[in-house]
Amino acid sequence: MANTYTQLYIQVVFAVRGRENLISMKWKSDLYAYIGGILTKQGCKPLAINGMPDHIHIFFGYNPAVSVAKLVEEIKTSSNKFIKDNYSVSAFNWQKGYGAFSYSRSHIHRVVKYIGNQEIHHLTKTFKQEYIRILNDFGIDYKEEYLFDFEENVITSK
Repeated sequence: MANTYTQLYIQVVFAVRGRENLISMKWKSDLYAYIGGILTKQGCKPLAINGMPDHIHIFFGYNPAVSVAKLVEEIKTSSNKFIKDNYSVSAFNWQKGYGAFSYSRSHIHRVVKYIGNQEIHHLTKTFKQEYIRILNDFGIDYKEEYLFDFEENVITSK
């Protein structure tokens, strides 16, 4: 039987629970390297990992032998434990949900550059603006109240 050949590229985006600024500049490169190791272990090829204190972008060559949902679950669960064990950030948790977006090979350079420039990009745009733009660019129907727990979506009782 012939081998299976694929060329699939996925960007995954998710946030810290409550969009708290808990990803520290001091250890974010260690976190990104750790996530890159998870991807590699699952047969994926890390292409770019970067973010801000409240969210992360992960771009990789995808191995279809593992489901995107299981891969994201593994990344979130393992990296959450990694952060708590190594950096004593007991309040750290990732939010439920994520965005996953596919790209063609011709877009690799552009996506890698975009993810690498997160700090510059977020000088003028909030994460909410960025995420909604990505959803709109991909033609994804969504209800804003069911996106991440943006502060304006949190209802408090008195």
